[in-house]
Amino acid sequence: MTVYGIHASHEQVHPSALLDAVTMAESAGFAAAMCSDHFSPWSARQGQSAFAWSWLGAALERTSLPFGVVNAPGQRYHPAIIAQAVGTLAAMYPGRFWAALGTGEASNEHITGEPWPRKSVRAARLRECVGVIRALLAGEEVSHDGLVNVDRARLWTLPEQPPALVGAAVSEETARWCAEWADGLITVSGPQAAAVGRAYREAGGRGPLRLQVHLSWAPTEQEARRIAHEQWRSNVFAPPVCWDLDTAELFDAVSADVSPARVAEVVHVSADVHQHAAWLNGYAEQGFDEIYLHHVGQEQRPFVEAFTEVVK
Repeated sequence: MTVYGIHASHEQVHPSALLDAVTMAESAGFAAAMCSDHFSPWSARQGQSAFAWSWLGAALERTSLPFGVVNAPGQRYHPAIIAQAVGTLAAMYPGRFWAALGTGEASNEHITGEPWPRKSVRAARLRECVGVIRALLAGEEVSHDGLVNVDRARLWTLPEQPPALVGAAVSEETARWCAEWADGLITVSGPQAAAVGRAYREAGGRGPLRLQVHLSWAPTEQEARRIAHEQWRSNVFAPPVCWDLDTAELFDAVSADVSPARVAEVVHVSADVHQHAAWLNGYAEQGFDEIYLHHVGQEQRPFVEAFTEVVK
C-alpha cells in the first residue's frame, strides 16, 4: 500500500509554522514526512531557509512520523558531520529516519567559497562521501584521502540499525548510478518519474521508491495558478541551470518571464482535490512506494485540511 506523506519546504515556510504543519498533517492522516536541506531559497519571494537538522530533531520529537531529508555532503558539509547527524537522529528515533544523498546545487554550496565542481566530479565526490558515511555508521574508524579528506574519524554514538541512505535522482542515468550504492531512490513528479523509477529497478536498485510531488491547490483555479506562479516559477529549469545558478536573485532574474502555463508543466495545479487524487493514484500505479505531497504555497493549513481524505 502506498504511503502518503507531506514535504516540509524550508525554503518557503518559517520553521515554527512548518512544525505546526507536520503536526497537523499527522492528525489529518499523513503517514510520513520529509524535507530538503537548503541554505538558500530558490527565490526571494520564498523568503526562508532554516537549518533542516535543528528542525528535524524538533519534528521527530513532536510527532510519531518517520522523516527523511535530502542532503548534499561533500562541500558545505563534511561527510563525517553528516554521518554524526544521521547517526544521532537514528539512535534517538529508531526506524523513523532516512537520508537521501545528492550532488547538490551551487545555490547552497557556493557559500564555502570553494569552486563549484563539474557534475562528474560532484558525483565522484558524493560516492566517496557515501563510503565514508556508511563506514562511520558501521562503527569503523575512518581515514580517507581523496576528493574529501577524513582523519581518524569515529562515531561514538551509534544507532542500533543504520538508517537508509537513499539516492536522489532526476534522470534515468543518475537513477542507474544510484542503484550501485543506494538503499532506495527519491525523485520528483512529472512525465519522467516513471522512467526514472524503472531505470533504478532495472539496474538492480533495492529499497523503496519515493516521489516528491509538487502541487498547488486552492479553493479556486485562479488562486491555485497564482500561488504556483508566484512561488514556484523559479523552479521550472532543468539541469544544468538548476544546479549551477548560485543565488536566489539569479533565479528570479532568469524566471521573470516564465508563464503560468510553463509552471503547470512541473507543478500539478488544480482547485479540484479529486483531480489531485487522480494524479497521485497514477504515480502509485507506477510503482512508487512513498509519495510526498509538496503544496508550493506558503499557507499549509488549508492544503492539509483539504487533502485529509486523499491521504487516508
